[in-house]
Amino acid sequence: MKIFQKEMQLPAFNRGFHLITRNIVDNFPELAKINAGMLQVWIKHTSAGLTINENADPTVRQDFETFANDLIPENYPHFIHTYEGPDDMPAHLKASIFGVSVQIPVSGGKLNLGTWQGIYLGEFREHGGTRKLVLTLFGI
Repeated sequence: MKIFQKEMQLPAFNRGFHLITRNIVDNFPELAKINAGMLQVWIKHTSAGLTINENADPTVRQDFETFANDLIPENYPHFIHTYEGPDDMPAHLKASIFGVSVQIPVSGGKLNLGTWQGIYLGEFREHGGTRKLVLTLFGI
């Protein structure tokens, strides 16, 4: 079994959901060395998340953002963790709900995603800045 691990930094994104599949593939050439295995993508932040969903129609990502903001609004009057701004506590909750990691099968040196699937970064802060990912790839 082969194991590769790499930390990479994403550019700063605006608040919302962003496809990062290409960022990951372009920065992890070791994918080509795995015939059958698994890639885990982990984000090292508590105010952003990861998920897999529709990669073609950008309105899906807009709807994700709308739903997440309706589910956890910034003006919720009972939040007490507000030292870093009104979007901080909602961002922590959204990250916990959406999750901080995804796993993708690797087949023939490529991510084995469905035709319409892509990896999303959920940026839940207005000014989240750059985000760091840990990529762990293992297989044969």
